Amino acid sequence: MKLKQVLKSIALGATLLLSASTVNAQDLLARQAPVDRKMKKVDTLALQTLIQKENLLAPSSDLYDEWSNQFAHKETELPDSFHIDLSHFCMPTPSRVITSNFGARWGRQHKGIDLKVYIGDTIRSAFSGKVRMVKYDRGGYGKYIVIRHNNGLETIYGHLSKQLVEEDQTVRAGEVIGLGGNTGRSTGSHLHFETRLCGVALNPAIFFDFRAQDIVADSYMFRKNSYLSANSEANKLRGKVGNGSYTREEVTGVSASLSERKSSSNTGKQYHKVAKGETLSSIAAARGVTVSQLCKLNGIRKKTRLQIGQILRYA
Repeated sequence: MKLKQVLKSIALGATLLLSASTVNAQDLLARQAPVDRKMKKVDTLALQTLIQKENLLAPSSDLYDEWSNQFAHKETELPDSFHIDLSHFCMPTPSRVITSNFGARWGRQHKGIDLKVYIGDTIRSAFSGKVRMVKYDRGGYGKYIVIRHNNGLETIYGHLSKQLVEEDQTVRAGEVIGLGGNTGRSTGSHLHFETRLCGVALNPAIFFDFRAQDIVADSYMFRKNSYLSANSEANKLRGKVGNGSYTREEVTGVSASLSERKSSSNTGKQYHKVAKGETLSSIAAARGVTVSQLCKLNGIRKKTRLQIGQILRYA
């Protein structure tokens, strides 16, 4: 009889102990849950940081097969199409004066835009990326810097008096990289600025409006098929009307406005900047043309998805 009572007491104690352990375990799990959520958030942030660092260490990996400091520009195969994000940018210089445009000059092609700067003026990185070259070219660029950006572009900054970055250095948009100068093949202090995709020179005026100190749009859709036709025509127009050949008087607003210059240019070509929500049909109706005409002029199809800020020729 006493043995039974002892066994019951032991069983009851064990049950109570087990219950208490279960409750304590549940309490521990409940207290651990917020910690787990916090750790998950920390892990996610750490992963995002790691991805960002990897992107900076291997920028534009989808476009470029190699990382070399041997050539300032080496043309490789262009993609059929490529979306270039321009939203996170900085103007390389506050100068609004262009002394030489992109295109034919002195019997040869000028592959960039020359901006009037003085020796010692601050030069900044146009986008975030990684410095690929910091070199000196006596018969050309002088002291120059090449940066490969995460958006796929490479930018070149030539004729500097001083280079303030090193090769393989990660830079952010707006970071100071050098000082304006007159080194190399140069007839006066200025910044020679190039924008290239896979080594192919694109008119910087496609992306930057130096007079307005702003980008032309938040993004640019490069299409290989239309590069030598419709886009090249737009490049020429935007380079001459939107940026080039301005005097100091025009920069300060004494001369004709940009719209007046456009109307007097007599180019015969007219362009439309795509706004949010617009389609080929709505643009055609607004401009009094057909969708087929828009497609033919711009080398695109009726089902082509338009990008906000994209430039379309309609006449």
